[in-house]
Amino acid sequence: MPDELSAERLDQGDWPIYLQHEDTLFDEVRRQVTDRLPPEARVPSNRYFEGSPIYPPRFDHDWNRSYEMLPAGNPVGAVVLLHGLTDSPYSLRHIARRYVEHGFVAVGIRLPGHGTVPGGLTNVDWKTWMAATRLAVREAQRRAGPNHPLHVVGFSNGGALAMKYALDSLEDNTLARPSHIILISPMIGITRYARFAGLAALPALLPPFEKAAWLGIVPEFNPFKYNSFPVNGARQSHGLTIALQEQIARLAQSSSLDGMPPVLTFQSVLDFTVSTSAIIKRLYVMLPDNGSELVLFDVNRRAKVGPLIDPASSRALAKVLPTLPVDYQMTTIGNLPDGADDAIERVVEPGMTVARTRSLGLSYPPQIFSLSHVAIPFPPDDALYGTQPANAANSRYGISLGAFVPRGERGALTISLDSMFRISSNPFFPYLLARIDEAIAESLHAHSTQSSRARRANSAPAVPSLEPDPEFDEMQRRALDMEQDPENIP
Repeated sequence: MPDELSAERLDQGDWPIYLQHEDTLFDEVRRQVTDRLPPEARVPSNRYFEGSPIYPPRFDHDWNRSYEMLPAGNPVGAVVLLHGLTDSPYSLRHIARRYVEHGFVAVGIRLPGHGTVPGGLTNVDWKTWMAATRLAVREAQRRAGPNHPLHVVGFSNGGALAMKYALDSLEDNTLARPSHIILISPMIGITRYARFAGLAALPALLPPFEKAAWLGIVPEFNPFKYNSFPVNGARQSHGLTIALQEQIARLAQSSSLDGMPPVLTFQSVLDFTVSTSAIIKRLYVMLPDNGSELVLFDVNRRAKVGPLIDPASSRALAKVLPTLPVDYQMTTIGNLPDGADDAIERVVEPGMTVARTRSLGLSYPPQIFSLSHVAIPFPPDDALYGTQPANAANSRYGISLGAFVPRGERGALTISLDSMFRISSNPFFPYLLARIDEAIAESLHAHSTQSSRARRANSAPAVPSLEPDPEFDEMQRRALDMEQDPENIP
């Protein structure tokens, strides 16, 4: 268990201190793990074996570590990027680079307990993650200056941290207030299994049963993400979401959310890890009319899987759609069972009940039946997770997990095929970047009277249509029928 800095020390420290301690932690991993591996663990599938092609220190850049990206000229803004549970700063690097292209300073922090060894998550709590978030914001503000826009981007558990920071800034004037929050598969609510995971850790109170503190111990073949999962990680995420939901409800009741910055969320309607309905019912329904938007990625209705698809999956969007009108912009991305292959963007403006539609010029690959929790922040050409990685024949990170399509007899691989079956990149990633571009432009031109939504409508490649959309209307009817379904609220 690496000895991370406490929340108190993080709040008193600065970025150089954090990086110096991070160096100490990684040196310790080398001494305590890599240099002491028994012969049977010195195999290519072990990320901690220095002879492995997936050994992170051998890469040009070890994305398990915190990073700063600086623009070519003077900064015009700052962005803090918060990765997910068991994850690393690698997951948001593409988005960080986009911000840098726009002149932003990008700070991607390795949250305590991550990037080193999975055991790091057995000895950490969510309040320490929040202290690390505050430290990263302070560094971003120092680099960019206090009078520039501040964005906070959070993926999964990092999404909960981003929202918690934004809420805390409403109640604490010493915290820099973000101008925009970008959430990707945010952990506003988690599955029932994670909620009760704490019970599984009870045997770990007795030394002979210490391994019971793990939801799973599997080979560590991913250079930038833990595969093994300590129960404490799930417990801390659950504690964070409970605190977040209570704070949202409390501030909404006192009308204190009026100062919230716009929140832009990207979420798959099918998500095994976080609750899509919780994003709507525990967050968006509480937000003021402040320019926030929810983007939902529907299932692929043209997927070539025939009768293998669960009918409930096709109804997932209808199950989570709110009853219109709402105070935020509601956007869905999906396709039709018949007709053109292009995916369609359906946009319902705040206070409206009719969708404006346009073709995106992007499509679902036929073998992909949906997006997933882990796919949204990665482009298809990502070297590790992409379905079409650049230089696939000579992977930069020793393996291309997203392009791996295993076929053969069971038992031959050291890993579970279930982990390889889940899609890990997003065919609509160019759309995600374009929407983030708009959020950046909105922050940089806050004095302009023209909203980002109007700019997007004016520049759309096709004339927006306000004609009846039978499929969307049918989804709305289903949403009304399901509105009282208790399964919709985690």
